Formats: sequence, C-alpha cells, structure tokens
Amino acid sequence: MRHEPIDVDPDIRRARTLPGWFYRSERVHGWLEERLLARSWQLITHLSRLGPVGEQAPAAWPFRFLPGSVDEPLLLTRDEHGAVHCLSNVCTHRGATVVGEPCKAIDLRCPYHGRRFSLDGRMLAMPGFEDALDFPGPGDDLPQLPLVGFGNFLFTAIDPAWPFAELVELLTEVAGHLPWADAALEPAGTAVYEIEANWLLYCDNYLEGLHIAHVHPELGKTVDLDRLETRLGRWSSVQIAGSQASEAAAMYFFLFPNTMFNVYPWGMSLNVVEPLAVDRTRIRYQAWVWSPDRYDTGAGSGLAEIERRDQQSVLRLQQGVRSRLYERGRYSPRHEQALHHFHRLLARGWNRRAELNPRTG
Repeated sequence: MRHEPIDVDPDIRRARTLPGWFYRSERVHGWLEERLLARSWQLITHLSRLGPVGEQAPAAWPFRFLPGSVDEPLLLTRDEHGAVHCLSNVCTHRGATVVGEPCKAIDLRCPYHGRRFSLDGRMLAMPGFEDALDFPGPGDDLPQLPLVGFGNFLFTAIDPAWPFAELVELLTEVAGHLPWADAALEPAGTAVYEIEANWLLYCDNYLEGLHIAHVHPELGKTVDLDRLETRLGRWSSVQIAGSQASEAAAMYFFLFPNTMFNVYPWGMSLNVVEPLAVDRTRIRYQAWVWSPDRYDTGAGSGLAEIERRDQQSVLRLQQGVRSRLYERGRYSPRHEQALHHFHRLLARGWNRRAELNPRTG
C-alpha cells in the first residue's frame, strides 16, 4: 500500500487524476469509510415517508446510517408534539439496539434490561439502578444527531466535518425556487442497483460530461452539449445542461461525497451511492415528480436506459483501474471541472489523514 500524498494540481489544465491504486486499495476503502463517509451528511428519508402531515401520533423508525459501510444504528422519532428527532439506536447501558422495527410508541424501552427513554432521547427510568450514585447523568441519554432538511428531504450526520448549509449552497442558489414541496415519489421510477465496481468510479462517471456524446448520443436531441455549464461550490457542484428552449434541459447536482440530485422540468431523480466493498456498490435511485404531465420527457426521459449504459461504463473503468499499466490520466478542462473538484476534495482529505484505519490503530 502506498502512503505518499496525492497531488491534484488546482489548475485543471495541468492536473492529473487520482492514481489507480486509490480505487483498488482495501486500506483506502477503510479510510474513506471511517474518515470521510462517517463524517458526511447523508440523506436518510423524505418527510412524506413518515406519514401524512396531519398524522401526529408518536412513532419510531430505526434505520442504518449508510447501510453496508458505516452502518451506524440510528432512530427517527416523532414525539407527541409532532417534532422529529434523530437519535442513536444504541442503549446507553450495555449497547443493545433499542428499537427493532418501525412502531407507534409513547416512549422507547430497551428490550435487554428495560431502560426507558423519551422520544427525544432523555433517559426516563432504569430498573435495578436505585443505589447507583450520580445517576442518571447526561451520558445516560441517547445521543441526538442533527436533523436538517432540503425540500422535505431529511439529512443527518454522526460527526459532520462541514456545515450542511455549505453542502446545499449551490442547490439552494440555483434550484431553491422550484416546487420541492410538491414533489411526490414515482414508484415506477424507483430502483436499487448493485454493481461490481468501486463507488468512487460511479461518482467519477457522473461528474463529467465528456462521455455523454459517446455513451448517450440520444441526449444530444434534447441537450446542447456546447452549452453544458459547470459551477463549483465548497462541497458540491452542478452541471447545467442547456437546451434550445429558455429553460435548462437538466441540472445535475452532486453533494459531496455520494448524493446526486438530477433536476428536470418534471421534477427530479435521486441517486444515493452506497459503498459495500472496495469493488462493490449499491445505488438507490428514486424519481420525485412535481409536474406529472411532463414526466419522462426531454432530458429526463429513458433514465433506466441511461443508468444501464452508465453502469456499463463504470464496469469498464473498474476493469481498467486494476491494470498494472494504468497510473493516472489528465482532465478535460472544459468537460471535467466537477470531476477535478471531487478529486481535489478527496486528495486533500487523504493528504491530511491522521491514520488510515482508527479501528485497528
């Protein structure tokens, strides 16, 4: 395993891409999980999935933060006042998980020793601790995580390494005026894919427009590739695809490190990229529609076929980065600005790492 710093020149005209070993190393994969993904903001649900707006019954929904990689047991709760909280789902007594299935609840009770918590995480009671000194204390409450939203999509972070406002700054500035509150899930546009490739390669493919003319020639009928504009934020990027009409044909937002909002005139599609292994990735795909009469038209049509071709391209990349003869490439200054930005963020984190895998020391 190589330990040298990675230099991605800030001048895209001179810069070289990430080296091949970065995509195939088990230790890099472990570092990315512990030092990047575990400190990132992750999209966990949409507010509508927690029941109708008027339904205020207290309830709890267990989930995992990035299942398959970080896999932290967490819990969403709605208290008697209708407030939604994000909590640890691990009992502060001996570490048992508290809630196993979604349920209606007036409080939370650990099934192992009966420790009881309120729906905002406060410890209420614990049998057998009558003689304990200085009990309970703040450390006996369930840890509460930040819970923030954009367009009714809810995000949380275990130990955020950057502010959420900076993550969605471009999304808010460029697309905040759109009718996000009207978006409804389209079941026909919902799918889960797994591919035998490194998750970074899936993100790489998403972040560059150079392949579109070769892999997706049908998009040339609705997208003017000469008018593909890239804007960069601190922790995000957007590629705006122009059309012959006055409105954008599509806007492709990337929220570092693994979330994609693809905005079309009819609504948006969502990709959440979940690493499962150094060479295996799950993609959760959903379509959210606010203009049903325009659904599956323009640049936002035939998305299943576009996804299939993209995955084929990613599998080709996976084969290539395994090569002993491949080292590093160069960037197209015009078409790969968002990719260069992504690699700069990854290289900066890698170069500042304190340790590769804190779990093993």
